[in-house]
Amino acid sequence: MSVDVLNESGVAVDEARLARLVAFDLEALFVHSEAEVSVVLVEVAAMEQLHVQWMDEPGPTDVLSFPMDELRPGTSEKPTPAGLLGDIVLCPAVAETQAAEAGHSLMAELELLTTHGMLHLLGFDHAEPAERDEMFALQDELLLRFRAADA
Repeated sequence: MSVDVLNESGVAVDEARLARLVAFDLEALFVHSEAEVSVVLVEVAAMEQLHVQWMDEPGPTDVLSFPMDELRPGTSEKPTPAGLLGDIVLCPAVAETQAAEAGHSLMAELELLTTHGMLHLLGFDHAEPAERDEMFALQDELLLRFRAADA
């Protein structure tokens, strides 16, 4: 898998751990081993600009996902084909505020947001209650499994 993590935020984070998380999520969801994904960490101003440009919403947000080849999760019998999955953009400054409110570390929040963004790249959404339940349950399961495996 090709996982690129680019930190333009000025905030020190464990970029290698985020790359391992993305690789873990992709493998767990039976995405082809040659799929490509990028994670970019940006400052508040850059995130605000992206949020306005792509979502037409004011202010910065915590995570944005930009799918490319519209890949979907595969199965053990039929993995997702190779392709360009897309980009996940994170804003550590926004994540830091959320982490403090949730009572956990910045890294734990970034892991949650990375997995959340990954699921969006794979077509998951949370607009409807049933979709939300499915997406958040899978998000929680992936995080638990990753943290147990990468402890």
